[in-house]
Amino acid sequence: MKMPRPSDEAKERFRELVGDFAEASVRPMFANLGAFVNGHMFAGLLGNVVGVKLLDEDLLREARSTPGTVAFGPGGEPLREYVGFPVDWPRDELSDWLAVAYSQLRELPPKEQKKR
Repeated sequence: MKMPRPSDEAKERFRELVGDFAEASVRPMFANLGAFVNGHMFAGLLGNVVGVKLLDEDLLREARSTPGTVAFGPGGEPLREYVGFPVDWPRDELSDWLAVAYSQLRELPPKEQKKR
């Protein structure tokens, strides 16, 4: 499976957006990026699409019904709790969705580190 690669501009924008959240960290994932809080991924960059994880089914439905959103997942397989936004989506709207995802996953207990 070939993974899409983000442009340098997409990576910079993703880091800028995630930088709004004090406890968030950005890590590389398969030549792309993931944003984490308490060990849980709340957003990811896959190619030039920002995936936002929404645990609330109503919010997930609302986000997916927004014109212009896309499926988010590797190899064309959409991830169940994610909705994709093109990286050039209006900043205020994308920041709002990221804030929802961040706040939902921040409330979860910290994810335990796997032993190596």
